[in-house]
Parts: sequence; C-alpha cells; structure tokens
Amino acid sequence: MARKRHDDGVAAAPPAAAPDVSADSLAEKITDGQALPGDEESALRPRTFAEFVGQRKVAENLEVYVAAAKKRTGTLDHVLLSGPPGLGKTTLAHVIAHEMGTVARVTSGPALERKGDLAGILTSLGRGDVLFIDEIHRLQPIIEESLYPAMEDFHIEIVTGMGAGASAITVPIERFTLVGATTRTGQLTSPLLSRFGIVERLDFYAPDDLCTIIKRSAKLLGIACDEAGAQELGRRARGTPRIANRLLRRVHDFAIVRGDGTVTREAADYALRRLGVDALGLDDGDRRFLRAIVERFDGGPVGIESLAAALAEDRDTLEYVHEPYLIQEGFLVRTPRGRQATPQAFEHLKVPMPRRNPGQGSLF
Repeated sequence: MARKRHDDGVAAAPPAAAPDVSADSLAEKITDGQALPGDEESALRPRTFAEFVGQRKVAENLEVYVAAAKKRTGTLDHVLLSGPPGLGKTTLAHVIAHEMGTVARVTSGPALERKGDLAGILTSLGRGDVLFIDEIHRLQPIIEESLYPAMEDFHIEIVTGMGAGASAITVPIERFTLVGATTRTGQLTSPLLSRFGIVERLDFYAPDDLCTIIKRSAKLLGIACDEAGAQELGRRARGTPRIANRLLRRVHDFAIVRGDGTVTREAADYALRRLGVDALGLDDGDRRFLRAIVERFDGGPVGIESLAAALAEDRDTLEYVHEPYLIQEGFLVRTPRGRQATPQAFEHLKVPMPRRNPGQGSLF
C-alpha cells in the first residue's frame, strides 16, 4: 500500500506487518509462559465481526457500512462509538481496520497535547487507515479545531515562522477513517459531533454473551473452565467483557491455589466472594455508594456533590464508574433533586425502607 510522503519528499516507511499468529499458537505460548503481555491481550481480542460477541445491532450495522465502503472502493465514514468503558470500543476499531484491510493507529485525547502531535500521526496514515482516538471528548480545543479540516477535506494546516513572518502551509493527507470513542457524548462539541457519519452506542452485555466471551477467553488462555463456572462469571461481571476477562484470571488464581485449577461454579463463587463481588455483580464500591444513599440520606434524593463528599470519592468516579451499572440494574434512579435508591436497593442491602412523612415526597 502506498504511504503518505512527508514534506521533505522522503516517503514514510510502512509499519512492519504484524505476524499473522493463530489463536491456537498464541494460546500455546500463553500456557507455556512464553507470551508477552501484549500477546495475551491480542489473543483475546476478536479480529473480525464474525468473532465479535454481543452488541449484535452495532456489529451488524458496522459490518454493512464496511462492506458498502469496500464495494465503493472508498473509505469508511468517520465513526463515533459511545458507552461505558470496557464494552469493546477499542476492539471494534481494530475489527474495522482488519475488515477494511488497513492499519489501525491508536491514541487518546489526553495524549495529543500539541498540533504537531496530531500532524505527525495524520501524515503517517495510509489511504483507508483507521485513526482511533480514545476519550475523544478530552481533546484540547486547539487540537479539535485542527482535526476539522482533516476529517472533512483531508488536509492539515502547518504554520511556519513567527509573528509577521508567519505563514500557513496546507498539507494534503490520505483519506482515512477516524474512529472516536467516548464515555461522555454530552461533552462533545456540536461541530465535532456533526462530522461523524456513523454514530453507535454500546450497551452492557447480556450474561449469555459474557458466558460465551469467558469460554472463548478461557480456551485461548489455556484455562480449564466448565459451563457452570463460565455462567457464574458471566452473571457477575457487571455486563462488561473487560471485567469478565479480569475476573476469569483472578478466579483461576484461586482455583490453582485452592483447587485443581478448574474454574467451576463453586470455585467462581468462592473467589468472587473473596474479591467482594456479590451475586448480582456489585463490588465493594457499588455497595458503599448505595449504603451512603440508603443509610446516610434515608434513600435520597441526594445531590452527587453531597455523595462525593460523604464517600471522600471523586464525582466522576461515582458518575461514570458506579452509577451506570446501578441504574441499569434498577438499584438507583436520577431525579431532578438528586440520586434516589430504589426499593430493590434496600432489599439487596437488607435494610428496611424508611417511613416517609405524609408531606415528604417519594418516587416509590
């Protein structure tokens, strides 16, 4: 594939092609202890839409868009993927690049500090390559504005000189696909949001999908895991593949030391209780959050700032780590006056609901 030439007329060398190592050989390397950490993560990451489990609507839509772009012999429109962390946004960016037969370049919003950082990445991209920007809502304004002409007209402006002698040089770049990932769509500016031709949101996974992911990961990692053990992990993994894979490794550690190395339902239940993960997937942080509302504020409603102060916790951690799953599972609701625990939360914590005065409002 022809690569972009830099301003000095010297062609940029294409990146070295990654060896096409099969999943079976990677599994053998991991089992033998010869794999690097990066190899292990690569082994677990799906490479095609057919291998991608869950998020069927999103995956099927993207598969159609990619197929249409290939038939047009053009590039895929820019893609915005939103949703809680750990649901597969980075994986989908790599799948898109693989299905398009191109290369994925990965960076993040906070990592792009200067216009030169962005210019260096964009000029190194080949035609159809994927630029994945994680946490795109955290781009600095000057970087975001520099991205607009690159997304629309596929050129960048480089300023040379200083003061009265400064001048702008327009440098064309290859047509590329920007895949942006965000956990906070509301923090994206309208000009940036409007430049994405494809916008998809990822939701929490069903336990059955997580069970399938865990069995696949166990096979690739060389971990003995029976059906009941995979189901138990899938049910308690908070609807998130990243958490499911992390719990699989930790449960396997307990199974090696306390058992015969097989991840069974009993082994999973024992290890997860030791890790503080209860039967519904709530961890210690989730329960602290709920208990603060239930016990200190009589179930709410209570403002997020008051909760953050009561827990000595960062507001963003409460809003973007704990709240999404608690709301999804029906333990918490957001009201105009603040957060309020549901009857299900009181029942789960085994705390009786407080009696309300006749004039005291309640959602339930």
